[in-house]
Amino acid sequence: MWEPSESYPDPAITVLDPRFQDIRIGNAAVERLATGIRYGEGPVWFGDARCLLWSDIPNNRIMRWDDETGTVSVYRKPSGYANGNTRDRQGRLISCEHGERRVVRTEYDGTLTVLADRFEGKRLNAPNDVIVRRDGSIWFSDPLFGILNNYEGYQAQPELPTHVYRLDPVSGRLQAVIRDIRNPNGLCFSPDESLLYVVDNGSAPNRILVYGVRDDGALDDGRVFVQAHGDSIPDGIRCDTAGNVWAGWGPGPALSGVMVYAPDGTAIGRIALPDRCANLCFGGPRRNRLFMVTGQCLFALYVNAQGAAHC
Repeated sequence: MWEPSESYPDPAITVLDPRFQDIRIGNAAVERLATGIRYGEGPVWFGDARCLLWSDIPNNRIMRWDDETGTVSVYRKPSGYANGNTRDRQGRLISCEHGERRVVRTEYDGTLTVLADRFEGKRLNAPNDVIVRRDGSIWFSDPLFGILNNYEGYQAQPELPTHVYRLDPVSGRLQAVIRDIRNPNGLCFSPDESLLYVVDNGSAPNRILVYGVRDDGALDDGRVFVQAHGDSIPDGIRCDTAGNVWAGWGPGPALSGVMVYAPDGTAIGRIALPDRCANLCFGGPRRNRLFMVTGQCLFALYVNAQGAAHC
């Protein structure tokens, strides 16, 4: 049973390297904002509405937490078993749907536009995480997780290998930018978007990879940024403005929570949570509040860092 810390500093926040000392706020603690979800994912902050949206995949809904009142409500149901969410450069919600095996955009009037559901004439697997670059291009991972059973979507046979894709904002062309990866998961860009970080959940052990990104969107061959130990699993990731990588982590009491890595790949901090953190994002008026979604709960923590503008 999780209990909030009754004193400062919160023992759930651990400094692993002196560089994290100034990022941790001594009189800020982990707060639990919501419970009652079955498996949470894909948090995204809407500053203009002062709210956070996130997915409750098995319950086939997107949830909404209101910053002013703390009220939790259902934003959309059914959601197509949505997983990852983000916003495009026009502020519209972009979602990855396991159920329909597609990426969709929510228009201002609430209607859905299908952005991608096939590649080379074959159905996508189960789009998982999604990010948008400053040029408007939409990047998403397409692992198998959402079609492996009937819990987070509909069980089905894959028609395609697992890739990371880039959707061109002008031509609408869908391009597989990373092909040699099994079950890619979380994605994020560095603050200047010159680097793309990708969680690789198809290797043993699991890894976070990093690729150089050219102006035209082409990637270099990439390298290992972080190699997880044992059975640990990185999941959703985000960058702050200093280039640190914040990664959802788990499972198990010794691993569950968030790991923070400096740009050189050194682990500098950890936030312990009662369950595996599936995904996270920065939000709040100053982008200095870290929202963390675990299997059954939504948590938040104020930090002395700001999420990169696209995070």
